[in-house]
Amino acid sequence: MNAELQPDVDALTDTVRRFTLERIAPNVAGWDEAGEIPRELYREVAALGLLGLGYPDALGGTPAPFALRNAASMAMARHGGSGGVMAALFSHNIGLPPVLRHGSQEVRQEVIPPVLRGEKIAALAITEPGGGSDVAALRTSARREGGDWVIDGEKTFITSGMRADWITMAVRTGDAGRKGAGGISMVVVPGDSKGLSRSALDKMGWWCSDTAHLRMEGVRVPARYLLGEEGAGFRIIMGNFNGERLAMSAMALGFAQGCYDEALGWARQRQAFGSALIEKQVIRHKLVDMRMRIESTRAWLDCLTTLVDAGKLESDPDLISHAQHLHARQRPALPGRDRVPGRALQIPADLGRPRVADRRRKALGQAVLRPVHPGRRDGRGHRGVRALL
Repeated sequence: MNAELQPDVDALTDTVRRFTLERIAPNVAGWDEAGEIPRELYREVAALGLLGLGYPDALGGTPAPFALRNAASMAMARHGGSGGVMAALFSHNIGLPPVLRHGSQEVRQEVIPPVLRGEKIAALAITEPGGGSDVAALRTSARREGGDWVIDGEKTFITSGMRADWITMAVRTGDAGRKGAGGISMVVVPGDSKGLSRSALDKMGWWCSDTAHLRMEGVRVPARYLLGEEGAGFRIIMGNFNGERLAMSAMALGFAQGCYDEALGWARQRQAFGSALIEKQVIRHKLVDMRMRIESTRAWLDCLTTLVDAGKLESDPDLISHAQHLHARQRPALPGRDRVPGRALQIPADLGRPRVADRRRKALGQAVLRPVHPGRRDGRGHRGVRALL
Protein backbone atom coordinates (compact mmCIF):
# COMPACT_ATOMS: atom_id res chain seq x y z
CA MET A 1 0.00 0.00 0.00
CA ASN A 2 1.09 3.56 -0.68
CA ALA A 3 2.48 4.85 2.63
CA GLU A 4 0.82 8.22 2.01
CA LEU A 5 -2.57 6.51 2.20
CA GLN A 6 -1.96 4.89 5.59
CA PRO A 7 -3.22 7.83 7.72
CA ASP A 8 -6.42 7.94 5.66
CA VAL A 9 -6.84 4.17 5.95
CA ASP A 10 -6.34 4.32 9.72
CA ALA A 11 -8.80 7.21 10.15
CA LEU A 12 -11.46 5.55 7.98
CA THR A 13 -11.00 2.22 9.74
CA ASP A 14 -11.50 3.87 13.12
CA THR A 15 -14.61 5.74 11.94
CA VAL A 16 -16.18 2.58 10.54
CA ARG A 17 -15.25 0.59 13.64
CA ARG A 18 -16.90 3.07 16.01
CA PHE A 19 -20.04 3.36 13.89
CA THR A 20 -20.31 -0.40 13.49
CA LEU A 21 -19.91 -1.14 17.19
CA GLU A 22 -22.44 1.55 18.13
CA ARG A 23 -25.07 1.23 15.43
CA ILE A 24 -24.81 -2.19 13.78
CA ALA A 25 -23.42 -4.85 16.13
CA PRO A 26 -26.03 -4.35 18.90
CA ASN A 27 -28.92 -4.58 16.42
CA VAL A 28 -27.92 -7.44 14.12
CA ALA A 29 -29.94 -10.11 15.94
CA GLY A 30 -33.11 -8.02 15.77
CA TRP A 31 -32.61 -7.18 12.12
CA ASP A 32 -32.04 -10.85 11.35
CA GLU A 33 -35.35 -11.73 12.97
CA ALA A 34 -37.09 -8.91 11.09
CA GLY A 35 -35.59 -10.10 7.80
CA GLU A 36 -34.35 -6.65 6.80
CA ILE A 37 -32.33 -3.67 7.90
CA PRO A 38 -34.09 -0.32 8.48
CA ARG A 39 -34.17 2.09 5.57
CA GLU A 40 -32.74 4.85 7.75
CA LEU A 41 -29.53 2.85 8.12
CA TYR A 42 -28.80 3.52 4.44
CA ARG A 43 -29.05 7.26 5.07
CA GLU A 44 -26.83 7.03 8.16
CA VAL A 45 -24.13 5.15 6.28
CA ALA A 46 -24.48 7.59 3.39
CA ALA A 47 -23.96 10.50 5.79
CA LEU A 48 -20.61 8.95 6.75
CA GLY A 49 -19.70 8.91 3.09
CA LEU A 50 -19.45 5.12 2.91
CA LEU A 51 -22.08 4.55 0.22
CA GLY A 52 -20.31 6.97 -2.09
CA LEU A 53 -16.75 5.68 -1.74
CA GLY A 54 -15.26 5.25 -5.20
CA TYR A 55 -17.87 7.30 -7.06
CA PRO A 56 -17.31 10.70 -8.73
CA ASP A 57 -17.91 13.97 -6.90
CA ALA A 58 -20.29 15.05 -9.65
CA LEU A 59 -22.63 12.20 -8.74
CA GLY A 60 -22.47 12.74 -5.00
CA GLY A 61 -19.68 10.29 -4.31
CA THR A 62 -16.16 10.44 -2.95
CA PRO A 63 -13.38 9.29 -5.30
CA ALA A 64 -11.37 6.69 -3.40
CA PRO A 65 -8.92 3.92 -4.26
CA PHE A 66 -9.66 0.29 -3.47
CA ALA A 67 -7.22 0.55 -0.57
CA LEU A 68 -9.71 2.79 1.25
CA ARG A 69 -12.80 0.90 0.10
CA ASN A 70 -11.35 -2.42 1.21
CA ALA A 71 -10.33 -0.96 4.57
CA ALA A 72 -13.91 0.16 5.21
CA SER A 73 -15.28 -3.27 4.22
CA MET A 74 -12.83 -5.13 6.43
CA ALA A 75 -13.59 -2.94 9.45
CA MET A 76 -17.36 -3.34 9.14
CA ALA A 77 -17.07 -7.09 8.59
CA ARG A 78 -14.71 -7.54 11.52
CA HIS A 79 -16.70 -5.54 14.07
CA GLY A 80 -20.25 -5.98 12.76
CA GLY A 81 -20.14 -9.70 12.17
CA SER A 82 -23.02 -9.74 9.71
CA GLY A 83 -22.73 -10.62 6.06
CA GLY A 84 -26.42 -9.83 5.71
CA VAL A 85 -26.04 -6.21 6.79
CA MET A 86 -23.16 -5.65 4.39
CA ALA A 87 -24.88 -7.39 1.49
CA ALA A 88 -27.95 -5.21 1.98
CA LEU A 89 -26.13 -1.92 2.52
CA PHE A 90 -23.70 -2.30 -0.34
CA SER A 91 -25.68 -4.09 -3.04
CA HIS A 92 -25.34 -0.85 -5.03
CA ASN A 93 -21.63 -1.60 -5.43
CA ILE A 94 -22.51 -4.41 -7.82
CA GLY A 95 -25.58 -2.72 -9.29
CA LEU A 96 -24.23 0.76 -10.04
CA PRO A 97 -20.79 0.23 -11.63
CA PRO A 98 -22.32 -0.80 -15.00
CA VAL A 99 -24.48 2.34 -14.86
CA LEU A 100 -21.47 4.49 -14.00
CA ARG A 101 -19.28 3.06 -16.74
CA HIS A 102 -21.77 2.51 -19.53
CA GLY A 103 -24.90 4.58 -18.86
CA SER A 104 -25.62 7.88 -20.54
CA GLN A 105 -25.03 11.07 -18.59
CA GLU A 106 -28.78 11.47 -18.19
CA VAL A 107 -29.22 7.97 -16.77
CA ARG A 108 -26.23 8.32 -14.43
CA GLN A 109 -27.63 11.54 -13.00
CA GLU A 110 -31.06 9.98 -12.57
CA VAL A 111 -29.99 6.71 -10.96
CA ILE A 112 -26.76 7.15 -9.00
CA PRO A 113 -27.05 10.26 -6.73
CA PRO A 114 -30.23 9.17 -4.87
CA VAL A 115 -28.66 5.78 -4.16
CA LEU A 116 -25.47 7.33 -2.79
CA ARG A 117 -27.61 9.56 -0.54
CA GLY A 118 -29.28 6.45 0.90
CA GLU A 119 -32.67 7.43 -0.51
CA LYS A 120 -32.88 4.64 -3.09
CA ILE A 121 -31.60 1.04 -3.28
CA ALA A 122 -29.85 -0.51 -6.27
CA ALA A 123 -29.45 -4.19 -7.13
CA LEU A 124 -27.90 -6.41 -9.80
CA ALA A 125 -29.97 -9.15 -11.48
CA ILE A 126 -28.06 -11.78 -13.46
CA THR A 127 -28.71 -15.22 -11.94
CA GLU A 128 -31.71 -17.17 -13.27
CA PRO A 129 -33.51 -20.31 -12.05
CA GLY A 130 -31.86 -22.37 -14.79
CA GLY A 131 -28.32 -21.04 -14.43
CA GLY A 132 -26.02 -19.03 -12.25
CA SER A 133 -22.33 -18.85 -13.11
CA ASP A 134 -23.09 -19.80 -16.75
CA VAL A 135 -23.93 -16.21 -17.64
CA ALA A 136 -23.93 -16.88 -21.37
CA ALA A 137 -26.87 -19.28 -20.92
CA LEU A 138 -29.31 -16.71 -19.48
CA ARG A 139 -32.77 -16.73 -21.05
CA THR A 140 -34.52 -13.55 -19.89
CA SER A 141 -35.37 -11.72 -23.10
CA ALA A 142 -35.82 -8.11 -24.12
CA ARG A 143 -37.34 -7.16 -27.46
CA ARG A 144 -37.50 -3.68 -28.90
CA GLU A 145 -40.97 -2.18 -29.39
CA GLY A 146 -40.89 1.44 -30.48
CA GLY A 147 -39.08 3.46 -27.83
CA ASP A 148 -39.10 0.68 -25.23
CA TRP A 149 -37.49 -2.61 -24.38
CA VAL A 150 -40.08 -5.24 -23.36
CA ILE A 151 -38.65 -7.75 -20.89
CA ASP A 152 -39.90 -11.26 -20.11
CA GLY A 153 -38.25 -13.84 -17.88
CA GLU A 154 -37.12 -14.60 -14.34
CA LYS A 155 -34.20 -13.83 -12.05
CA THR A 156 -33.43 -15.45 -8.71
CA PHE A 157 -31.19 -15.03 -5.63
CA ILE A 158 -31.21 -11.27 -6.20
CA THR A 159 -29.69 -9.39 -3.27
CA SER A 160 -31.89 -6.43 -2.24
CA GLY A 161 -34.37 -7.66 -4.84
CA MET A 162 -37.43 -7.07 -2.68
CA ARG A 163 -36.74 -3.39 -2.05
CA ALA A 164 -34.56 -2.29 -4.96
CA ASP A 165 -35.63 0.94 -6.66
CA TRP A 166 -33.24 0.33 -9.55
CA ILE A 167 -32.30 -3.10 -10.92
CA THR A 168 -29.38 -3.48 -13.31
CA MET A 169 -30.49 -6.52 -15.31
CA ALA A 170 -28.85 -8.83 -17.84
CA VAL A 171 -31.16 -9.67 -20.74
CA ARG A 172 -30.97 -11.36 -24.11
CA THR A 173 -31.61 -9.03 -27.06
CA GLY A 174 -31.73 -9.21 -30.84
CA ASP A 175 -32.32 -12.01 -33.33
CA ALA A 176 -28.58 -12.58 -33.68
CA GLY A 177 -28.13 -13.23 -30.00
CA ARG A 178 -30.53 -16.04 -29.18
CA LYS A 179 -27.73 -18.03 -27.58
CA GLY A 180 -24.23 -17.49 -26.28
CA ALA A 181 -22.46 -14.46 -24.88
CA GLY A 182 -22.93 -12.30 -27.97
CA GLY A 183 -26.62 -11.65 -27.46
CA ILE A 184 -26.54 -10.33 -23.90
CA SER A 185 -27.26 -6.71 -23.04
CA MET A 186 -27.55 -4.75 -19.80
CA VAL A 187 -30.61 -2.66 -18.96
CA VAL A 188 -31.58 -0.61 -15.92
CA VAL A 189 -35.10 -1.52 -14.78
CA PRO A 190 -37.04 0.85 -12.47
CA GLY A 191 -38.32 -1.03 -9.44
CA ASP A 192 -41.87 0.23 -9.89
CA SER A 193 -42.17 -1.04 -13.47
CA LYS A 194 -45.52 -2.56 -14.36
CA GLY A 195 -45.26 -6.33 -14.86
CA LEU A 196 -42.39 -6.75 -12.39
CA SER A 197 -43.26 -9.02 -9.45
CA ARG A 198 -41.10 -10.16 -6.55
CA SER A 199 -41.19 -12.94 -3.99
CA ALA A 200 -38.89 -13.25 -0.98
CA LEU A 201 -36.53 -16.19 -0.59
CA ASP A 202 -35.77 -17.68 2.83
CA LYS A 203 -32.11 -18.46 3.47
CA MET A 204 -29.93 -20.33 5.98
CA GLY A 205 -28.06 -17.16 6.82
CA TRP A 206 -27.84 -13.46 6.01
CA TRP A 207 -31.48 -13.12 7.06
CA CYS A 208 -31.43 -9.32 7.23
CA SER A 209 -30.39 -9.11 3.59
CA ASP A 210 -33.57 -9.44 1.55
CA THR A 211 -33.17 -11.84 -1.35
CA ALA A 212 -35.77 -12.15 -4.07
CA HIS A 213 -37.05 -14.08 -7.04
CA LEU A 214 -38.05 -11.64 -9.79
CA ARG A 215 -40.58 -12.25 -12.55
CA MET A 216 -40.88 -9.98 -15.56
CA GLU A 217 -44.02 -10.22 -17.69
CA GLY A 218 -44.05 -7.63 -20.44
CA VAL A 219 -42.03 -5.12 -18.40
CA ARG A 220 -41.56 -2.01 -20.54
CA VAL A 221 -38.33 -0.06 -20.05
CA PRO A 222 -37.45 3.10 -21.98
CA ALA A 223 -34.72 2.46 -24.55
CA ARG A 224 -32.50 5.09 -22.92
CA TYR A 225 -31.95 2.67 -19.99
CA LEU A 226 -29.82 0.38 -22.16
CA LEU A 227 -26.25 0.37 -20.82
CA GLY A 228 -23.56 0.50 -23.47
CA GLU A 229 -24.17 -1.05 -26.85
CA GLU A 230 -26.70 -3.74 -27.51
CA GLY A 231 -25.04 -7.15 -27.25
CA ALA A 232 -22.11 -5.88 -25.15
CA GLY A 233 -23.55 -7.06 -21.84
CA PHE A 234 -21.35 -10.11 -21.35
CA ARG A 235 -18.17 -8.04 -21.32
CA ILE A 236 -19.81 -5.55 -18.95
CA ILE A 237 -20.73 -8.36 -16.57
CA MET A 238 -17.27 -9.91 -16.60
CA GLY A 239 -15.67 -6.52 -15.88
CA ASN A 240 -18.09 -6.02 -13.00
CA PHE A 241 -17.17 -9.39 -11.53
CA ASN A 242 -13.48 -8.44 -11.29
CA GLY A 243 -14.11 -5.60 -8.87
CA GLU A 244 -16.72 -7.63 -7.02
CA ARG A 245 -14.25 -10.46 -6.40
CA LEU A 246 -11.73 -8.08 -4.87
CA ALA A 247 -14.34 -6.43 -2.65
CA MET A 248 -15.73 -9.75 -1.42
CA SER A 249 -12.24 -11.00 -0.63
CA ALA A 250 -11.76 -7.95 1.61
CA MET A 251 -15.06 -8.66 3.35
CA ALA A 252 -14.10 -12.31 3.85
CA LEU A 253 -10.82 -11.24 5.40
CA GLY A 254 -12.67 -8.96 7.82
CA PHE A 255 -15.01 -11.76 8.86
CA ALA A 256 -12.06 -14.10 9.37
CA GLN A 257 -10.39 -11.52 11.62
CA GLY A 258 -13.64 -11.19 13.58
CA CYS A 259 -13.78 -14.97 14.06
CA TYR A 260 -10.18 -14.96 15.25
CA ASP A 261 -10.88 -12.10 17.70
CA GLU A 262 -13.77 -14.05 19.22
CA ALA A 263 -11.80 -17.28 19.46
CA LEU A 264 -8.75 -15.60 20.99
CA GLY A 265 -10.86 -13.72 23.54
CA TRP A 266 -12.64 -16.90 24.59
CA ALA A 267 -9.39 -18.88 24.82
CA ARG A 268 -7.99 -16.27 27.19
CA GLN A 269 -11.13 -16.24 29.33
CA ARG A 270 -12.09 -19.91 29.52
CA GLN A 271 -10.54 -21.97 32.31
CA ALA A 272 -10.17 -25.72 31.91
CA PHE A 273 -8.04 -28.28 33.77
CA GLY A 274 -6.42 -25.65 35.93
CA SER A 275 -5.46 -23.04 33.32
CA ALA A 276 -6.81 -20.88 30.52
CA LEU A 277 -7.44 -22.59 27.18
CA ILE A 278 -4.80 -20.42 25.59
CA GLU A 279 -2.16 -22.24 27.63
CA LYS A 280 -3.03 -25.53 25.92
CA GLN A 281 -0.66 -26.30 23.09
CA VAL A 282 -3.33 -27.61 20.72
CA ILE A 283 -5.36 -24.42 21.14
CA ARG A 284 -2.31 -22.26 20.59
CA HIS A 285 -1.56 -24.12 17.39
CA LYS A 286 -5.11 -23.59 16.13
CA LEU A 287 -4.90 -19.88 16.88
CA VAL A 288 -1.52 -19.34 15.28
CA ASP A 289 -2.61 -21.27 12.18
CA MET A 290 -5.66 -19.01 11.92
CA ARG A 291 -3.44 -15.94 12.30
CA MET A 292 -1.10 -17.25 9.61
CA ARG A 293 -3.97 -17.70 7.16
CA ILE A 294 -5.32 -14.26 7.90
CA GLU A 295 -1.99 -12.49 7.49
CA SER A 296 -1.07 -14.35 4.30
CA THR A 297 -4.44 -13.44 2.81
CA ARG A 298 -3.98 -9.83 3.91
CA ALA A 299 -0.59 -9.66 2.19
CA TRP A 300 -2.03 -11.14 -0.99
CA LEU A 301 -5.00 -8.78 -0.95
CA ASP A 302 -2.80 -5.73 -0.27
CA CYS A 303 -0.56 -6.64 -3.19
CA LEU A 304 -3.49 -7.03 -5.57
CA THR A 305 -5.11 -3.85 -4.31
CA THR A 306 -1.97 -1.84 -5.00
CA LEU A 307 -1.91 -3.12 -8.58
CA VAL A 308 -5.63 -2.48 -9.05
CA ASP A 309 -5.27 1.08 -7.79
CA ALA A 310 -2.51 1.51 -10.36
CA GLY A 311 -5.12 0.88 -13.04
CA LYS A 312 -4.24 -2.67 -14.04
CA LEU A 313 -7.44 -4.53 -13.17
CA GLU A 314 -8.94 -4.30 -16.64
CA SER A 315 -5.73 -4.49 -18.65
CA ASP A 316 -3.45 -7.04 -17.02
CA PRO A 317 -4.56 -10.66 -17.62
CA ASP A 318 -2.26 -11.92 -14.86
CA LEU A 319 -3.83 -9.54 -12.34
CA ILE A 320 -7.34 -10.59 -13.35
CA SER A 321 -6.28 -14.21 -12.91
CA HIS A 322 -4.89 -13.48 -9.44
CA ALA A 323 -8.13 -11.72 -8.43
CA GLN A 324 -10.15 -14.71 -9.60
CA HIS A 325 -7.83 -17.11 -7.79
CA LEU A 326 -7.96 -15.18 -4.51
CA HIS A 327 -11.75 -15.18 -4.69
CA ALA A 328 -12.07 -18.81 -5.80
CA ARG A 329 -9.84 -20.10 -3.01
CA GLN A 330 -12.46 -18.73 -0.57
CA ARG A 331 -15.38 -20.60 -2.11
CA PRO A 332 -16.54 -23.51 0.17
CA ALA A 333 -20.03 -22.68 1.41
CA LEU A 334 -19.65 -24.00 4.95
CA PRO A 335 -16.94 -23.42 7.56
CA GLY A 336 -14.71 -26.46 7.09
CA ARG A 337 -12.57 -27.46 10.01
CA ASP A 338 -9.37 -26.33 8.28
CA ARG A 339 -10.67 -22.79 7.68
CA VAL A 340 -10.56 -19.83 10.04
CA PRO A 341 -14.31 -19.82 10.85
CA GLY A 342 -14.37 -23.56 11.42
CA ARG A 343 -11.37 -23.45 13.71
CA ALA A 344 -12.77 -20.43 15.52
CA LEU A 345 -15.94 -22.42 16.26
CA GLN A 346 -13.96 -25.36 17.63
CA ILE A 347 -12.51 -23.30 20.46
CA PRO A 348 -15.81 -22.33 22.20
CA ALA A 349 -17.23 -25.72 21.09
CA ASP A 350 -20.96 -26.01 21.87
CA LEU A 351 -21.09 -22.43 23.10
CA GLY A 352 -20.65 -21.39 19.48
CA ARG A 353 -23.67 -23.34 18.28
CA PRO A 354 -26.67 -21.32 19.53
CA ARG A 355 -28.18 -19.18 16.79
CA VAL A 356 -27.84 -16.01 18.84
CA ALA A 357 -24.13 -16.41 19.54
CA ASP A 358 -22.01 -13.61 18.04
CA ARG A 359 -19.20 -15.96 17.11
CA ARG A 360 -21.62 -18.29 15.33
CA ARG A 361 -23.05 -15.43 13.28
CA LYS A 362 -19.59 -14.17 12.38
CA ALA A 363 -18.46 -17.62 11.35
CA LEU A 364 -21.50 -18.26 9.18
CA GLY A 365 -21.40 -14.75 7.75
CA GLN A 366 -17.79 -15.23 6.77
CA ALA A 367 -18.28 -18.77 5.51
CA VAL A 368 -21.32 -18.10 3.35
CA LEU A 369 -19.51 -15.13 1.84
CA ARG A 370 -16.19 -16.92 1.23
CA PRO A 371 -13.82 -18.67 3.67
CA VAL A 372 -10.33 -17.19 3.77
CA HIS A 373 -7.38 -18.29 1.71
CA PRO A 374 -6.11 -21.73 2.75
CA GLY A 375 -2.48 -21.69 3.67
CA ARG A 376 -0.55 -24.41 5.41
CA ARG A 377 -2.72 -27.28 6.66
CA ASP A 378 -1.20 -27.85 10.07
CA GLY A 379 -0.18 -25.82 13.09
CA ARG A 380 3.17 -27.48 13.69
CA GLY A 381 5.96 -25.50 15.23
CA HIS A 382 5.57 -24.13 18.75
CA ARG A 383 8.40 -21.62 18.40
CA GLY A 384 7.16 -18.05 18.10
CA VAL A 385 3.56 -18.90 18.98
CA ARG A 386 3.55 -16.90 22.20
CA ALA A 387 4.63 -13.74 20.39
CA LEU A 388 1.80 -14.06 17.89
CA LEU A 389 -0.84 -14.54 20.57
